[in-house]
Amino acid sequence: MLWEHEVVGSNPIVPTTFLKLMHFKDVVLDSMAYALPDEVWTSAMIEDALSPLYQRLHLPYGRLAEMTGIQERRHWSSHTLPSTAAIEAGERLLQQNAIDRTTIDTLIHASVCRNRLEPATAAYVHQGLKLSEKTQIFDLSNACLGVLNAVIVGASMIEAGTARSVLIVSGENGRSLLDNTIHTLNQDTTLTRKTLKPYFANLTIGSGAVALLLRSAKDVAAPKPLLLGGVVRTDSSANTLCEGHSSASGLAMQTQATALLEAGIRLSSSAWQDFKNELGWSENTPQHIITHQVGYQHQKRIYDALHLDIAKDFSTFPKCGNTGSVALPLSLCQAQEAHRIRNCENVLLLGIGSGLSTAMLGILWQE
Repeated sequence: MLWEHEVVGSNPIVPTTFLKLMHFKDVVLDSMAYALPDEVWTSAMIEDALSPLYQRLHLPYGRLAEMTGIQERRHWSSHTLPSTAAIEAGERLLQQNAIDRTTIDTLIHASVCRNRLEPATAAYVHQGLKLSEKTQIFDLSNACLGVLNAVIVGASMIEAGTARSVLIVSGENGRSLLDNTIHTLNQDTTLTRKTLKPYFANLTIGSGAVALLLRSAKDVAAPKPLLLGGVVRTDSSANTLCEGHSSASGLAMQTQATALLEAGIRLSSSAWQDFKNELGWSENTPQHIITHQVGYQHQKRIYDALHLDIAKDFSTFPKCGNTGSVALPLSLCQAQEAHRIRNCENVLLLGIGSGLSTAMLGILWQE
């Protein structure tokens, strides 16, 4: 029930208190895994590939890495399907943690990239992972926020008792976006320094895949990271600031980067105040902060705006670039892998996706 009620005389039941649906009590992050492509694209390699553009417009080499802090990113071939990448990450999770595949109640594929419009990419992942016919499957898409949204949906299902284990996967392959952008920038001789700016974000994109398993705390024997809850906020007036589409030649995207950053900071600042009120946190509460990975300037601006200590940050963008919905959970995976997070520490997840939406989640790390 969404409401607590009271009866006043003969009046009908009226709502008095709205229950906070973004508070979780019974959901743990059981396990995580990730997969990265072997092929490395350095920022210098991309600039070399753009030499016709750089020479025509007299652009300084080295600016791509200098402006973003991204030294390299990884890519599969343009023919690698999102499901193939997601299956690789999912298979690692299942095998490394000896998960019984028949216990997976729900599978959610949550990336920007999808195999096709129909059927759901989750159908291909389900087949590749050899999950049970009793497993519910569906896609959930919300730009770079997809995985965090899937965590919220999956956690809500577990809290409601409609699932006990939810496997979330995402496979992002931005190779065709990079290839198409390089081709367009080199071939379009009408572009100027000003008009090429909407393409700049495309050059920061990387590829990768993640898998996360949520379970009911009742079903785990050892302590696991506990989801506490959080907030989601939306500013749809910014829905034209980053738009992508697919075509016969592959992926395409244009981004008004400065306007998107400013809108994201405004929305995140508002959400952060609500998050602190919801969970009773302050700027000092989290020992670790994992954000969506865009680049150095974005990281610095968001930490400054929210008055958070950037020393608590764990970033992957210097080596992986912006991997879309994979970026934040990949960083969480690698922070755990590096033993950065210790038992009983609080972790803040701060995600954002074009459209514009943000989600903030708190985790009490247990192990």
